[in-house]
Amino acid sequence: MDRRSALENTGLLAGISLLGGALSTLVQSCQSQDRLTWVPLFFSPKQAETVSAMTEVILPKTESPGALDLNVDVFVDLMCKKHLSESDQVHVMNGCEAFIQNCRDSYGKDFPRLNQEQKAEAIRQAGETANTFNPAVWGSPLGEQEPLDFYRRVKQFTLIGYFTSEEIGKNVLNYDPIPGEYNPCMPVEDVGNAWTI
Repeated sequence: MDRRSALENTGLLAGISLLGGALSTLVQSCQSQDRLTWVPLFFSPKQAETVSAMTEVILPKTESPGALDLNVDVFVDLMCKKHLSESDQVHVMNGCEAFIQNCRDSYGKDFPRLNQEQKAEAIRQAGETANTFNPAVWGSPLGEQEPLDFYRRVKQFTLIGYFTSEEIGKNVLNYDPIPGEYNPCMPVEDVGNAWTI
């Protein structure tokens, strides 16, 4: 073997070894785009990815910020950890696993990996099968409330977290900390967005 071919082979091996490391880093960076940027307290990381994707479908970004822009998924996780009773937590956790498995059975993928149409369909189906709040009279529910299903809890906490956030209250809804006089005959066109209290 002459010196020229030895140098070519050494250069080729060095290039392959460097290229392998670069490709590995590239693949990891592409995969990490779907990873969470926060540490869940209640859900597992895979479940939290599903919750994050669900909040994005429930309240996507339009002219106003979306649920993920306001970290509503973190709020959902915190509410499930701090607000729910142990039996409700078990019910939500079982429902989350059932939802994940249903997506795998129906589409062959986890919910965050579905396209937008599939996500919307999976959410619609979950909404049709989920139980609801008992009817109430004067704020008191009628009968004993069964534990709410996973989808219903995620939607409930998503809406609460979104519409009670400072960003939405001050910059999207008409926030008036000291409201003016009461005018019962004001045209709707003059009011604009809904008022927050």
